Amino acid sequence: QVQLVESGGGLVQPGGSLRLSCAASRNVFGFNPMGWYRQAPGKQRELVAAITIWGKTNYADSVKGRFTISRDNAKYTVDLQMNSLKPEDTAVYYCNVAPPNTIVLIGGREYWGQGTQVTVSS
Repeated sequence: QVQLVESGGGLVQPGGSLRLSCAASRNVFGFNPMGWYRQAPGKQRELVAAITIWGKTNYADSVKGRFTISRDNAKYTVDLQMNSLKPEDTAVYYCNVAPPNTIVLIGGREYWGQGTQVTVSS
């Protein structure tokens, strides 16, 4: 069974922190690079952080120095520590397979979890 379950979102003031967690099924996590994506209202989904099976990380310029991605290969989990949050970080956050590997298709459509809402506002 394919499964991605994101959690940890919420409402936080600018400058605050949140830690997101993602529990993936083994057939998604596998040996794939994993990433955290986000989608703000009216915008396309974007990849903000990625991590390989060996722990090599990559970040979008907009979050570099503020976000830290990590993974536990034994538990099939991926976390995202978000510090110094800004209003422009407000979005629904999703985890999934990261490039260059491809996202799982089910019925010809990309499989995504429900995501977790992050709102940064005073």
